[in-house]
Amino acid sequence: MSYLILVRHGQSVWNLEKKFTGWVDVDLTENGQSEAKKAGQLIKQENIKIDLYYSSFQLRAKNTLKIIQEELKDFKKVISAWELNERHYGALTGLNKDEMKVKLGEEKVHQFRRSWDLRPDPLDKKNPYHPLNIKTYKEIPSEKIPDTESLKDTYERVMKFYSKEIESKTSENILISAHGNSIRALCKHLFNLDDNEISKLEIPTGNPLLIELENRKISSCKYLDQERSKDLLVF
Repeated sequence: MSYLILVRHGQSVWNLEKKFTGWVDVDLTENGQSEAKKAGQLIKQENIKIDLYYSSFQLRAKNTLKIIQEELKDFKKVISAWELNERHYGALTGLNKDEMKVKLGEEKVHQFRRSWDLRPDPLDKKNPYHPLNIKTYKEIPSEKIPDTESLKDTYERVMKFYSKEIESKTSENILISAHGNSIRALCKHLFNLDDNEISKLEIPTGNPLLIELENRKISSCKYLDQERSKDLLVF
């Protein structure tokens, strides 16, 4: 038996401003820091020894994990993987979600946010929000950096990394700090969700999802902050 803990980063500055964030490297709000601190406290109450820590390349996920480790008094090295980054929202990046609902219609924006294989228009490579122009990603080969992504694209890169680097570690307790869509991608695989079910899955910020595994199969799972839990569809 082992545990996998999935944590979406705490509220970010652009979460608060209702902007499409994607690969733009924004930090946590004060509320996001508080969410991360509570996440660490809730994990500590479970008395689970974490063997491996993973994070995306992005500041909001890294700082969430840093705060969690401070609460756990556990400062093991974190393995950072760009494959765990948030979905790239293409030309929607930096735009306000409410304003885009007025401009494009609520249904179209919902499709862009949650449909399985619909990509927004690509983001111009000269745009300052393009990952090619963000220092955080300078170590990633340019040919691997997307201009836009669907949830399917995000799923494929997340699962390629997870299958190669994490899934075989069946005896170790693992914590992953990532993002709404990269965690949604992992949940699609772990819970065997179809393309329609995955679009309905809500991932709350800063609320650890504790998954108990036996022989790579889920035996139980729960959000640790029950007051902020979301429907897991399958449990």
